[in-house]
Amino acid sequence: MILADKIINERKKNGWSQEELAEMLDVSRQSVSKWEGASSVPDLQKILKMAEVFGVSTDYLLKDEMEPEDVQATYEISSQGGSVRKVSMEEAARFITLRKEILPKIGLGVFLCISSPVIMIFLSGLSQSGKGRLSATAAAAIGLAVLLIQVCIAVFLFISKGRKLSEFEYLETDVFETEYGVDGMVKEKQSAGESTNTKALAIGVVMIILGVIPVVVTSVLNMPVIAGVGSVCLLLLLVATAVYMFVSICGVHSSYNILLQNGDYTKENKAKSKKLAPMVTGYWLFITAIFLAYSFITSEWDRSWIIWPVAGVLFALLRLIAVSLVKED
Repeated sequence: MILADKIINERKKNGWSQEELAEMLDVSRQSVSKWEGASSVPDLQKILKMAEVFGVSTDYLLKDEMEPEDVQATYEISSQGGSVRKVSMEEAARFITLRKEILPKIGLGVFLCISSPVIMIFLSGLSQSGKGRLSATAAAAIGLAVLLIQVCIAVFLFISKGRKLSEFEYLETDVFETEYGVDGMVKEKQSAGESTNTKALAIGVVMIILGVIPVVVTSVLNMPVIAGVGSVCLLLLLVATAVYMFVSICGVHSSYNILLQNGDYTKENKAKSKKLAPMVTGYWLFITAIFLAYSFITSEWDRSWIIWPVAGVLFALLRLIAVSLVKED
């Protein structure tokens, strides 16, 4: 719906004549008639005044893709949780800048977590193959020490860097409106970074696929233990690197969808995410407990890593089912 139709719709909804609306906006009736006929467009000050008079957002008036039902949906959500927060140009720019600074460090933390068993797996493989001078106990001790150090560094990064982004958590969970000009700025940045984001996503997926090939080959050909261990270590490093790219590059690009409230961050999806939050937290705590319990009890750190990719696939399936149930509800 274009601006002209929205002016007509809102004026008639309030039962006003063109003369009455013109008086409220301090313009002539002919000006209102031209706006409604799409032969001229009101200036910015009149649009701001019009949004105030109609009780709608400037986004609704200026965005052709927004329909009256979108305004009603926003009203229903905001009436349950208070007034809708406004995001200024300064806030949006700071959010994007902070994400560009923080996400690569969080990505590094994820890389350290995923690659943390690599040393343990490699040393254990050397010990089992008889090509290393370390005993199985020494290999496990050194590997476990490296694993714990990497995890500790990762946790430090998650907590210290994550806290800096906490002030913007509402952007991912709450409904908000952007001030004039914010959407245009965000869309411009999104368009400029689209190519980089696509390349990072494609390279990351290819790395994961290529990482699986050596594991399959060594398993099918029944190659020596050290070859199998090496293939698993390579897979973990490639996956860790790919996920780092997803977080540090694709994660920054997702900042634009957060501000534009697109994709996973639409008003409807935010409402669903709030309902699913306890399930998500409980699921990953349960998976973490299984991973640690199995790994420490069996000491099979070279195999227990498989729990995470399996858990990731199951999580995607369970979330899909849960979202459909919430929608039906």
